[in-house]
Amino acid sequence: MSGMNEEVPIRIVKKKGGHAAHHGGAWKVAYADFVTAMMALFIVLWIVGQIKQVKEYVASYFKDPGAFFENTKGGGIFEGSQLSQKQLSPDEMMKREKAEQERLAAMGKTIMDGLSKDPTLAGLKNQIKIEVVDEGLRIELMESSQSFFFDIGTAKLKEEAVRILVIIAQEIGKLPNKVIIEGHTDSRQYSHVDGYTNFELSADRANSARRVLATKGLRENQIAQVRGYADSQLRNKNDPYDVTNRRISIIIKKMEGKKTDE
Repeated sequence: MSGMNEEVPIRIVKKKGGHAAHHGGAWKVAYADFVTAMMALFIVLWIVGQIKQVKEYVASYFKDPGAFFENTKGGGIFEGSQLSQKQLSPDEMMKREKAEQERLAAMGKTIMDGLSKDPTLAGLKNQIKIEVVDEGLRIELMESSQSFFFDIGTAKLKEEAVRILVIIAQEIGKLPNKVIIEGHTDSRQYSHVDGYTNFELSADRANSARRVLATKGLRENQIAQVRGYADSQLRNKNDPYDVTNRRISIIIKKMEGKKTDE
């Protein structure tokens, strides 16, 4: 048979190799862990280099985030005046302190000039003292033997005192500074059977001044405190009964942690 002698073609069958094993996304998880660890490291290094106040803020946030945002009103840690002050160099702080003192001194001169323009107050200039102190600018209305500002033992302001306070209020109201109002008495005992003492009297006098200032120029939120000291902070310590110890003090507080040229 001739057909049987024919060569049968050889067929080569090549098997295709299977797909490589599927590794999944394990490497992504590992990379994410690495990035998270690096971020945590950078945060730790940043915190270590910060001042104590920043560390306390960060700690309070992680202890109770809700309370943190409530206390800071969403302002974060960089809104506090103390922090911004601490970040300044000593030279910069001295420059700002000097500029603030000069600004307050200029305001004191403006107030005195305004009082001088009223001829009816000319006789009271010696009873008004304005000076720059550590807390800010202090304006004091000191009594005399004639009691120009209050009747003895009362918190009712006299007409001259009201006019002075109106001029002061119109000038202070132009400032962003907070204001403290203090009442002081001499050491003469003032006591009623109902327990009303020099502490109540000094606080009532300070509040009488506050009402005039608040209605004649000061903004609603500008008054920070009203204090009644009685005779605990005498102006003339050598004579506790000196009439100059009976006074009203108006303190314009310094603008701490803020630029004075704004």
